[in-house]
Amino acid sequence: MGLPSWARFAVSGQSDDYLLEDIQEEYREQDNDRNSTSWGRDTTRGKQKPLPMGVFQWKIDKRLGTVIPAENTDTAVHNFQNWKMQDGMTGAYSHIGNTGSARMSRIFMDRKEDRDFIFLTPLTYFRNSVSDFLFTNTKSPITNIAYHSCGNKQNGEDRVRGNFATNINKISGIGFCLDYNYARGYYSNQQNSQFGAVIYGYYRGDRYNMHAYINANHMKNAENGGLVEDSYITEPWKYQQKFGTKDIPVNLNSTWNKNDDQNYYLTHRYNMGYDREIEVPDSLKPQPPSDSELLYELDDSIRVQLNSDSVSRQLAIDSLRAKWERELIKPTEFVSVASVIHTLQIRNLNHTFYDQGNNSGYYTNIYWGEGGNIKDVTNVMSVRNTVGLAMNEGFRKWVKMGLTFFATHEYRKYRQPTHLPDTTFQSSESEHEVLIGAELRKAKGKTLHYNANGEFCLVGPNVGDFNIRAEGDLNFRLGKRDTATLIVRANIQNQKPTYLLRNYRNAYVHWDNNNLSRQFRTGLQGEIKYSRTRTRLRFGWENLTNYTYLAMQNTLKPGAATGSTIPGDYTHSVCVRQSDASVQVFTASISQDLVWKILGWENEVTFQHSTNQDILPLPAINIYSNLYLHFRIAKVLRVQLGGDIRFFTGYHAPDYFGAVGLFAVQDANNPRMTIGKYPIVNVYANLHLKHCRIYVNAAHVNAGAGNMFLAPHMPMNPMTINFGVSWNFFN
Repeated sequence: MGLPSWARFAVSGQSDDYLLEDIQEEYREQDNDRNSTSWGRDTTRGKQKPLPMGVFQWKIDKRLGTVIPAENTDTAVHNFQNWKMQDGMTGAYSHIGNTGSARMSRIFMDRKEDRDFIFLTPLTYFRNSVSDFLFTNTKSPITNIAYHSCGNKQNGEDRVRGNFATNINKISGIGFCLDYNYARGYYSNQQNSQFGAVIYGYYRGDRYNMHAYINANHMKNAENGGLVEDSYITEPWKYQQKFGTKDIPVNLNSTWNKNDDQNYYLTHRYNMGYDREIEVPDSLKPQPPSDSELLYELDDSIRVQLNSDSVSRQLAIDSLRAKWERELIKPTEFVSVASVIHTLQIRNLNHTFYDQGNNSGYYTNIYWGEGGNIKDVTNVMSVRNTVGLAMNEGFRKWVKMGLTFFATHEYRKYRQPTHLPDTTFQSSESEHEVLIGAELRKAKGKTLHYNANGEFCLVGPNVGDFNIRAEGDLNFRLGKRDTATLIVRANIQNQKPTYLLRNYRNAYVHWDNNNLSRQFRTGLQGEIKYSRTRTRLRFGWENLTNYTYLAMQNTLKPGAATGSTIPGDYTHSVCVRQSDASVQVFTASISQDLVWKILGWENEVTFQHSTNQDILPLPAINIYSNLYLHFRIAKVLRVQLGGDIRFFTGYHAPDYFGAVGLFAVQDANNPRMTIGKYPIVNVYANLHLKHCRIYVNAAHVNAGAGNMFLAPHMPMNPMTINFGVSWNFFN
């Protein structure tokens, strides 16, 4: 049984510098060809003192600041070439074009919604929330620089990321991240420009814990409205001349959506408890000094006298031994009994829609403004304070779980454009909301962990809303070394649709849906993982009552043929709808990795069924398959050579409406476009040498005539050669 460094110091009396070198020897490189973390130290520096290296990362629960261990994905080696892909690591996202554009997961149980600001929901490629951020503890200051690129100055895509982390001491640290993405687009009027910055810090002491996080994102996306006619892609032989991607006509010009997202987050807690003596194994306890060692502390004259008097000598030895035992430093640990928690989150969110072109013929409704002079700004500002009182897990042997009670107050202010005769101005509306809730959590131990929490809206416009979630994992042995994990998640939600689904206005879209009913959702998900056979099974079921969604409303232009499939023959709008009947979604997924010597084959197949494809369309099958060779050259260069394929069955995929920057189901009253039944093949080389990762990826090598769409009328990029490099620098 090992002891923490401070306990070993108390027992052995060794200096902290000595222990630091001793602890460094305990860390060794862990590279099993699938590991996402690089530990160990560089031993190539000769007789110089080796530089300690090692990274530990974690996430936090946004509401209560609870620490959640996480893998270090920033140093992922395996399949590094997929990190840049707009459609995700396994091709599960549909999107509208180049990197940084809007996207939506085709796997329903993986979809997430930003309830505060719906315009951020499709921008997950670039932006993540505080709940997804990785806080870093590092042995030495670490800097990671990554660069990804493809194309040229007219159509290329470039992304540069920089991460820096350093510790102040063993329990506190700071860091920052910078991220810039600029994608010019292979089709007209499609460019994206996005910049993000994060500054963070933490302190994880025994009695006081704190995490601070400041994040700002500026995201600007051009909107082209899709192709005027899909046959430029599906049937190019119909045209006498050959069109380059930039030459194909699109519906919109000089149209932009800009989103500014600012987050200020602080969570801290004070732990109340006591110091408890640690039970030290006899083998680690300091050995009592001998009689002669005890007497050696006395003056020579006293020792001479005691040598002639055996009774006095024994009394002196007993007294000195008792003194040694009293002065012996016994190792202790702090036991946290209860905690007081406070979390503050401030968000300032701006969505700006620009139309500076002559695009009025594309839209069904025009509520205000003139072509080429539209700038509509929607702002949401929220201040959320949460206070909690927790009884912590494990302060007594019989306390097998932690219990937390919390209350949240949130203030929100919405500003939107409103039109009156001859003027457009910003109207505002404010909301106050009070929620109460509780959480039951078991995080310690190796076999069983669980977390169940619920909250209820007590005061505010959403009074009566509630949200209950539960998650647990069970780890059980199969044989002497093998372990399987079963994970179960469940949720019950009864919530009013978000404010911006009930109220929104811009020059081309206007809805007022304050009469929408609460959406009631119940769901159950499960996952089984068995590391020995590299098998992962997932299943899910969800029932949605009063399902609320966006739907396209297209109107045939005068003179156009009835039933036309040409996008340019319609004007466009979007509305919010709510289903009267319940909708169920069933999901089953299996992931299986096969390895034989240097050959690897990874597969993931997902089956889905929606009981109402008109309002919740989903592909029946999603497939990802990756075949590669994996070997080393000269024992230092790790090489992965292979290719992968992404495929899904046909379905009426959600359309994308640039005036709001969101996906909406296709208009069922007009001809709909079927997306899918088209494989996407990539070929790559992925290299790793010490702290450097490099890849070259030929994406969509099978590009040609066909159904090259992931969203209606929005073609995917042609074949591109992608290059990326990531380098870690220590100290």
